[in-house]
Amino acid sequence: MKRFQLDQPVILTAVTVVGMFLAILAFLPLPEKFVAFASPIGLSLVYLAGGLPAGWRALVTLIKERIFDIDLLMVVAAIAAAAVGAPFEGAVLLTLFSISTTLEERALGRARRSIEALMGLRPETALRKDPDGTVSEVPAEDLKIKDNIVLRPGARVPVDSVIVSGRSSLDESNITGESLPVAKGPGSQLFEATVNIDGVLDAEVTKTVEESMVARMIALVTQAQAAKAPSERFSSWFGQRYTVAVILGAILAFAVFYLLGRGWENALYRSATLLVAASPCAIVISVPAAILSALSSAARGGVLFKGGGALETLAAVDVFAFDKTGTLTTGKASVTGLVALDGDEQRFLSLVAGLEAQSEHPTAAAIRREATRRGAEPVDVTEVMNRPSAGIVGDDGEGQLWAGNPRLADQMGAPIDDPELQKLAAESETIIYVGRDSRVLGGFTVADLARPTSASAIAALREDGVEKVVMMTGDRRPVALRIGNELGMEPEDIHADLLPEDKVRMTGDLATSSKVAFVGDGVNDAAALARADVGIAMGAAGSDVALQAADVALLSEDMGRLVDAHRLARRTATIIRQNLIFAMGAMVILVTGGLFFELPLPLAVVGHEGGTVLVVLNGLRLLRDPIRSKQEPKSVRKKPSAAGAVPLAERAVFHRKVPRRRG
Repeated sequence: MKRFQLDQPVILTAVTVVGMFLAILAFLPLPEKFVAFASPIGLSLVYLAGGLPAGWRALVTLIKERIFDIDLLMVVAAIAAAAVGAPFEGAVLLTLFSISTTLEERALGRARRSIEALMGLRPETALRKDPDGTVSEVPAEDLKIKDNIVLRPGARVPVDSVIVSGRSSLDESNITGESLPVAKGPGSQLFEATVNIDGVLDAEVTKTVEESMVARMIALVTQAQAAKAPSERFSSWFGQRYTVAVILGAILAFAVFYLLGRGWENALYRSATLLVAASPCAIVISVPAAILSALSSAARGGVLFKGGGALETLAAVDVFAFDKTGTLTTGKASVTGLVALDGDEQRFLSLVAGLEAQSEHPTAAAIRREATRRGAEPVDVTEVMNRPSAGIVGDDGEGQLWAGNPRLADQMGAPIDDPELQKLAAESETIIYVGRDSRVLGGFTVADLARPTSASAIAALREDGVEKVVMMTGDRRPVALRIGNELGMEPEDIHADLLPEDKVRMTGDLATSSKVAFVGDGVNDAAALARADVGIAMGAAGSDVALQAADVALLSEDMGRLVDAHRLARRTATIIRQNLIFAMGAMVILVTGGLFFELPLPLAVVGHEGGTVLVVLNGLRLLRDPIRSKQEPKSVRKKPSAAGAVPLAERAVFHRKVPRRRG
């Protein structure tokens, strides 16, 4: 059970409520002496605990920051009520204002703290394996890079690391949002706070606690919450100027009512009522309540937005452009064909494996696996350099060794018209040519598979109203058409043989008439990600480059998370519209009542504070968005199995002061 923290706002609100209770006793059939004693004390408590701190904060804000805090409107209205002989109505105003403000602070604090609950999942200690083989328990923060650690079944990973020996399944739902356990073995990356399910693992530390995935997630979400979305900036800008207008309007209303013969007491009471009725609290708080909740839910679901602006832009996207390799496909290619023109396939594999040992491209991993399978030892290759959208080159001591597409072969002046190579290129698979200087040594083909969730995710995006889905790839057109056909894409929406600058140009062309989201790996597509209205990096867990390159980072490699993020963004936009329409409508009704229908001050207070609390609660509904649920949406992913589920430790609660509302 979560502990309710007794901080200063809670204590002051409690004192205010007690004072209001004592003031109410004046209306009950109680002994006159008791009422005469209790009521003044109660009213004094309300004005001191509910009005004095708020008034002081508002004055400090006004003097230091030249900002009209909405607290000032409430305190002025309460003082005005007391001045005209209606201290009880002023006390009602301060009590409801204090209660609603405290509830809002705690509610928004819940939204801000949601991502920080991950901190509670961090293990405090780790089992470190010393060089002599002994295992000792040490604080997790004492672990250093290159330290060896032991993970037993059921243990949480203390820091980001890589498996040295052992195999196991890991629950990564806290980081990536994946519902199913992930099988891992030697060389696989482990993320802090994930759970080792069923095997003993030896791992090597790759990042300290301060640099871990959890720490970076919290830092990014904190920055995102601090970066205001366009609608937030507008509501703050509007609220500040409107607050000044409300104060001037209340002064004008007092003058008008007084000149109409209402008497100064009635005129002051009516102007105080208008001051409360016209206050923009609900309008100012309606946007951040939704944005903060959405950002927190998304982060807990393995989706990191760089700010409210990215969230709002994603909601308006009507064109999605996808990179192919590693985005729509698994990026785990396998070698399907190989031709060594001199007939020595083993030597050919050794040369290519030595060159590709320096590359992180999926085809490089495929050739390394094939070389290992055939027992081909990689040769030493130096001065290795990547050539974007072409291939890779290096020096093997006999000349410039290279591997890449026809574009690179052309750059090297190497003909690729050999009949065996032409036969290899006729297949609808990716072909990589290998040569030394201007001579072709051979080639190999690799095939990549579409992600199991890609087709259903694209269908779901179209179902949600996305007008156009296109593929942009540097691969050959036959390969792109094969993958596109599997995913249900039209040939005219498949663009192949593209250079990085071609992707940027095409993204820009699409952006002239539509809102465009580009989805890529966050590394090779950095320019296109930056050119799009919103850039989305797939599988960004563990990649610093991807986390920094995109506006939205999907930590999981599940395409369904993209659909979830798009739906969350659209739902957030809907809730913001609901909040603004409700807040403005309620304000119009209250102001009309105050001007023309003798609206009592307590009723104006109830309407104003009730409306403010309602828009906050409406925004907090996003904290329960399906994106953060372990149960996968059926429209996108298969129903998860219950096998391998591990109960999670109770999440820690982090309390933090949330700034009060400002106009």
